[in-house]
Amino acid sequence: MKLLSTLTIAALLTAGSAFAASTPTATSGAMATPAAAPVPAAKKMGHCERQAKAKNLTGDAADTFVKDCKAAHAKKAG
Repeated sequence: MKLLSTLTIAALLTAGSAFAASTPTATSGAMATPAAAPVPAAKKMGHCERQAKAKNLTGDAADTFVKDCKAAHAKKAG
């Protein structure tokens, strides 16, 4: 039983290193570096929603805050 578990572990380690050593043959546009890809506007604007939630704003107050926050960010970016 000890031999079987030892051989199993050795096989798993060998297989893992074989997969790690392989390199991709082609790079696609989907594999671009994160710095090269533009950040979606929805992800940038999530900051405003998080701030509203942190301030425990709900309903119309939250909507107004988020709208004003997004407008301020748009002016800053533009």
